[in-house]
Amino acid sequence: MSNIAKYVAEFFGTMILVYLGDSVVANVGLNKTKGQNSGFIVITAAWGLAVMVAVYTVGWISGAHLNPAITLAFAIIGKFPWNLVPGYITGQLLGAIAGAVLVYLTYIDHFAVTDDPTNKLGIFTTIPSIRNMFKNFMAEVLGTAVLLISVLGISNSKNHIVGIQPLLIGLLIWVIGMSLGGPTGLAANPARDLGPRIAHAILPIPGKGNSDWEYGLIVPIFRPIVGGILGAITYQIVINIH
Repeated sequence: MSNIAKYVAEFFGTMILVYLGDSVVANVGLNKTKGQNSGFIVITAAWGLAVMVAVYTVGWISGAHLNPAITLAFAIIGKFPWNLVPGYITGQLLGAIAGAVLVYLTYIDHFAVTDDPTNKLGIFTTIPSIRNMFKNFMAEVLGTAVLLISVLGISNSKNHIVGIQPLLIGLLIWVIGMSLGGPTGLAANPARDLGPRIAHAILPIPGKGNSDWEYGLIVPIFRPIVGGILGAITYQIVINIH
């Protein structure tokens, strides 16, 4: 498989992920939708299923990282070549922006009849329940560390579960979202937050308010990378001890 094909797969996989994942938030959060106010469990379940669908769709081409934190962490522990990192991350970011644009086009009438700008921002980005940069930082670091440790464990060849790995990773995202997503919404994926935040900034969404770059450039972007690296290194240490 050519490198270009892998980059394109990361683009399409991340686009599918963000389109489905952010669309469920729109369905729950915007006015006059069929799923309005259906709750956090619906959101976390759909995000888990979105990950599963995206991984099954492009995993055979690129490995379906769909997340710069995973790409960088894998490269640091020697499980991914560094020369592919820029192309993967570029594909992931552009795919996330494209997915967010599709969310807006799908729910354009519902954005128009929703007044709360925070609600509109929350369709695209994570927003902390209680704004505290240090504690929000720790929540993202720990959540992404758990994600990387678990992904590495699920994908370990000794488990002999290749065919159902995407399903298990989808279930992993669901349980992490329900368990650890309370404080920040748990981006655990810089592209998942940065791409849609860029889309929120440039799209002509009526009454959208600001895109909260003060928070967005710190917690959901850089902290998952730190957590992903820590999680990957921790897993490698444990495996080597074993």
